[in-house]
Amino acid sequence: MVITTIFFNRILGRGKSIVCEAEIPQKIVIEVLKTSVQALVDVNISKNLIGSAVAGSIGGFNAQAANIVSAIFIATGQDPAQNVDSSNCITLIEPSGPSGENLLITCTMPSIETGTIGGGTVLPPQAACLDLLGVRGPSTSEPGQHAATLARIICGMVLAGELSLLSALAAGHLVSAHLKHNRHNVNETTKQCSETT
Repeated sequence: MVITTIFFNRILGRGKSIVCEAEIPQKIVIEVLKTSVQALVDVNISKNLIGSAVAGSIGGFNAQAANIVSAIFIATGQDPAQNVDSSNCITLIEPSGPSGENLLITCTMPSIETGTIGGGTVLPPQAACLDLLGVRGPSTSEPGQHAATLARIICGMVLAGELSLLSALAAGHLVSAHLKHNRHNVNETTKQCSETT
């Protein structure tokens, strides 16, 4: 039943269906993301497409959409349990531009379930976050517009998170950061500090 529901939501959508894309100039890929267009294309194919398929994913062909969705849901008073459907996402990366020098990244999220009225949205910290985004409460001009805008913001944040994590993987920064700052080293530092005091 659960698999049938996931397929149904993936095909027909549930909540808001959003597609977000960005073209990143080659200069930014090299100087800011510290990698190359081809390396990002290769990592996306290996991790998000082939890796997710081998793992038996249904609708989860992405690097970390659920992390971003969960964080924003909690911050804005959404129902965290809806993360399951709302994190359905496929991330695609390909070369773009006249000679394929730039990077095109696209995140397709067919079932983001958002709301800006009632529930956790009335809690002061969550209401403040919705205020910062300009989507608290009902839209006075078009019913449902604030919820739709929040869904677009979430998809844009997922895209940014995907680009960041995939770049860190492609450049080898994720592994080196974990090796440098892993818990073993933190525990050793804490132990050394407690021994000296």
